[in-house]
Amino acid sequence: MRLRSIAIVAFASVLLAGAPGHTQNAGVEEIVVTGSRMQEYDAAATPFVTLHKRADNLITRVTVVCDTRDLSQRKAELRATLRNLVKGAGQEKTISLGVGDEVVGAFDETQLDKVIEPDAKADTSKTTIIVKTALAPNDTFDAATARIKAFAARTAKVGRTEILFQHDWELTLINPGQYRPAVIKLVAEDAQRTAAAFGEAYAVEVQGLQLPVSWYQAGPLDLALYVPYKLTVRPAKP
Repeated sequence: MRLRSIAIVAFASVLLAGAPGHTQNAGVEEIVVTGSRMQEYDAAATPFVTLHKRADNLITRVTVVCDTRDLSQRKAELRATLRNLVKGAGQEKTISLGVGDEVVGAFDETQLDKVIEPDAKADTSKTTIIVKTALAPNDTFDAATARIKAFAARTAKVGRTEILFQHDWELTLINPGQYRPAVIKLVAEDAQRTAAAFGEAYAVEVQGLQLPVSWYQAGPLDLALYVPYKLTVRPAKP
């Protein structure tokens, strides 16, 4: 069908032009995709075609704080509690630890002294780390948050150390760019259906496929991934 071939050519040319420029989501980094990086859903600007995906992890930041007066003893107690967190996470299938802001890196015992810092209160030290839980397809928000809370509660706190929750829950996605081909495939299929609906006198043009994968939150633990493309229906060239 002549109309269908026009649509396919249009997609191929845009895709080939956009692929080399896609570097923002390259690699296998774990990205915090809610909170400060969350893109708000705008029905007037967000493309209709999206790929729905369960987030990889639910995370929260906890502050491990200690107010033992002696500095050396205070740091020793903090390090001991942090080691207990690391050891406990190593024994859990769904719990792990991390550090970072927009990109989450792994946290282990080699980083203990790097993350301990003075608190605003006198004779108090603290560190902030990320506790995360892997999300299963049948998970609920309450079940996932309960796993993290239970993990923190059963971790042994040494001396005057406490584990305090910051009460912000965020979602992460590992290597968002890996979903780009699947999103573009959905866009191509929708464009071909659109072109077919208008008949052979029309063709479609797609712009914006060189842009990186974006997202918005589609549920408590779910995301909608998309490429912010623009589809235009035009009269077919003779």
